[in-house]
Amino acid sequence: MNILILISDLLVPLIFVFIIFYGYTKKVEIYDVFVEGAKDGLKTIIQIMPTLIGLMVSVGILRASGALTLLEHAISPIAELIGYPKETVPLTFMRLISSSASTGILLDLYKNYGPDSFTGRFVSVMMSSTETIAYTMSIYFMAVKITKTRYTLHGAIVANIAGVAASLWISTLLWG
Repeated sequence: MNILILISDLLVPLIFVFIIFYGYTKKVEIYDVFVEGAKDGLKTIIQIMPTLIGLMVSVGILRASGALTLLEHAISPIAELIGYPKETVPLTFMRLISSSASTGILLDLYKNYGPDSFTGRFVSVMMSSTETIAYTMSIYFMAVKITKTRYTLHGAIVANIAGVAASLWISTLLWG
């Protein structure tokens, strides 16, 4: 185990040294390339900032409005029929929109039910089996200027539904 900790501690500095050494052997002006990359990064941040702000405000309004609680109450009878923990419904929908908001809901679920409960384990598997579609599509497509998304949203929603269903099945199989 100590060797893994040592490798973990040295990995990033070794990669950093390797990049510098490689650039030096190829006679690249390393600092100039770094500064140019940093400028490009700042340009990208400025381009996607309005999208990020809009997304954060929308998530804040959605959480504060009580819409997630209303959705939980509407869907809970169906969720109970299929063995889906009704308390995880808000997380399931928020996961589609915002990773940070869904992490906040996840922490609330851990606090209320415990990370070793069925609910805690299920949401842990679900969080690692799904993606924040709205965030990913808006940020990445904005950054590379994609305007025609075609079937991306449909495919992403189907993939998330499959991830949630697989998470429920695996969690029930292992800890149900």
